[in-house]
Amino acid sequence: MIDETSRRERLAQIEAVIAQGPFQASWDSLSEAVIPTWYQDAKFGIFIHWGVYCVPAFGNEWYPRNMYREGSPEFDHHVKTWGPQHQFGYKDFIPMFTAEQFDAGAWANLFREAGARFVMPVAEHHDGFPMYDSTLSDWNAAKMGPKRDIVGALRDAVEARDMVFTASSHRAEHWWFMGEGRTFDSDVNDPAYADFYGPAHGNPGPEHHWDNYLANPPDAAYLEDWLLRTCEIIDSYRPKVLWFDWWIMNLAFKPYLKRMAAYYYNRAAEWGVGVAINYKYDAFPVQAAVFDVERGQLSGIRSLFWQTDTAVQKNSWGYTENQDYKTAPDIVGDLVDIVSKNGALLLNIGPKKDGTIPEPEQAILRDIGTWLSKNGEAIYGTRSWTIYGEGPTKVSEGAFTDTNRAAFTAQDIRFTAKDGALYAIFLRCPEDGRGRITSLGAKRPVTAGVGSGHIRSVTRLDGKVELAFEETAEGLEIRFPEGYRTEFAVAVRIDFQ
Repeated sequence: MIDETSRRERLAQIEAVIAQGPFQASWDSLSEAVIPTWYQDAKFGIFIHWGVYCVPAFGNEWYPRNMYREGSPEFDHHVKTWGPQHQFGYKDFIPMFTAEQFDAGAWANLFREAGARFVMPVAEHHDGFPMYDSTLSDWNAAKMGPKRDIVGALRDAVEARDMVFTASSHRAEHWWFMGEGRTFDSDVNDPAYADFYGPAHGNPGPEHHWDNYLANPPDAAYLEDWLLRTCEIIDSYRPKVLWFDWWIMNLAFKPYLKRMAAYYYNRAAEWGVGVAINYKYDAFPVQAAVFDVERGQLSGIRSLFWQTDTAVQKNSWGYTENQDYKTAPDIVGDLVDIVSKNGALLLNIGPKKDGTIPEPEQAILRDIGTWLSKNGEAIYGTRSWTIYGEGPTKVSEGAFTDTNRAAFTAQDIRFTAKDGALYAIFLRCPEDGRGRITSLGAKRPVTAGVGSGHIRSVTRLDGKVELAFEETAEGLEIRFPEGYRTEFAVAVRIDFQ
């Protein structure tokens, strides 16, 4: 850990970078930030929730909080399996987090095979255990548990394979994350572990109401520590996207968010690279960073680029022994829907404590990669068309809605555009071999640009097969080859005269 003098010197260095510009710590200045083209082109990234919470592998990644909540399933499981919390606390899982099978190169190869263009490990989750080599706390993966700089190893492996390295910080929530350990006899109350468990300040009440969390502002010392930790990630690893979880919307964070963002954007200007910040709800002004929707989508096109973060698992972000997985065709359908609305998909996996990625998750990623290897032309580098699509299935808008909708059908079609071509993606393969796009009927939703004029050709991207088609008043009628079937979305390229 750094001493107080070093801490003050580091804060002064941060202020000096902010002062030199070109960005100042004001919303007006930060709203001049430009979303990098690489990010808008990439469309698909991999999120990695991997930390000490994968050792108990029970419930979800909030195990370290819930194991101290009397009456919760995690509390009861913990006492039964590991003993009372004053004898065996969350810290005691750290030596069991061995990561002996962790191979950053093998992970990066898999992500590349999946078709990902950027990769985002969780640098620090709510539990307060950095997965990188930090000078601000000895409780980190480089000094304990794996005894490796996990974030650094992944950065090197990802960038060596021409993917973009990004990172997330969930440190803000650590202010209250272990708070319920204060309410009974647990190791959270032991001063010897204060540097790990943190302030553990405040109790949101038995119903854990949203407003109770927001009404519990962190103090200046904690906010300064948050700023220092975030800037340490920026300088040590140079991520091209920084993702933050929801609690930075607490009003106490606002001055520190401005300073952090100005520091990050100014450092990126020094490095000559394009970077972005992800935020949820109203933590940032819409022009200053990239809006992110957790486990949810938007119902229509957003003029500003945005992102969904969700997981291959329905029940957890981190590894548990009883995962409930989505299917690869459903995830591909969501990816297409998101891209058609000017968004990107950040898809999470949860490795095991030994550093292996569960086989079902590997299979899902490879299936997505196979689809993208054939149909990626309709995804990468595209932009939204005049309308996002058509079809009967309604996509709910907002966070935590990604399992609410019915399955997509062959009548659900999404559009993207690039280099004068229009791409139409049927979210399910037409069973009768015929597809109709009503938006390309006699009354098209455009008068100029992509989609104007008569159609010259229709090509199925999977196999580069030219398809028979007919333009009618009711729509564009497409005929697929007899016997063509797939569980996945079907993308066609439409060229105009």
